[in-house]
Amino acid sequence: MSEHQMLNAKQASIIPIAAFTANGDLEKLKTALQEGLSSGLTVNEIKEILVHLYAYAGFPRSLNGINTFMALLKERQEQGIEDETGPEASPLPADMDKDVYGANVRAELAGWETIPPLDGYQLFAPIIDTYLKEHLFADIFARDVLDFQSRELVTISALASMAGTAGQLYFHLGAAMNTGLSEAQLYAFINVLKDKVGQEEAEGATAVLNQLLSNKTQ
Repeated sequence: MSEHQMLNAKQASIIPIAAFTANGDLEKLKTALQEGLSSGLTVNEIKEILVHLYAYAGFPRSLNGINTFMALLKERQEQGIEDETGPEASPLPADMDKDVYGANVRAELAGWETIPPLDGYQLFAPIIDTYLKEHLFADIFARDVLDFQSRELVTISALASMAGTAGQLYFHLGAAMNTGLSEAQLYAFINVLKDKVGQEEAEGATAVLNQLLSNKTQ
């Protein structure tokens, strides 16, 4: 019985794709992309993973991942392999209030029943809060190629693979649970990290997850 049984094959394949895009290991990313396609991820789903990651790992890592994927698809086409493209993202409503939509998505992910007053960085640098709401949680999260749960799996995989992001990983592990991922599935996520990415990344994620779960029981 697989120790990753609590995640399906597509979910498990997201983890190393996001991790190696975020940490810049393009050789391992190529292997992870091949495994993702074999697991049933469509071309557009993988594109969306790589695009989503620019919000967390930056444009350089995202673009490097996209270029790696382009080269892989060209190789596979030359070998006669036809990968499933999958649906494109649906257009966003022209009258969408991105500030309101993004604030509501963030509240949903955070598990807030009401949106709290502005505090901390939101008051110090309010434009970054605008970008978070209107771009990250509206423009990006509203694209329906990936659902919120998949996006959170992408996000925690990237954050667990970068240094200095424990605070953000804490928030997004909680958000992942609020999208329906169970405690057991998050430990399965850590097992995939350990097997596919590295012991150090898995240990760091375990410490943050244990802290989160401990705080939830207090």
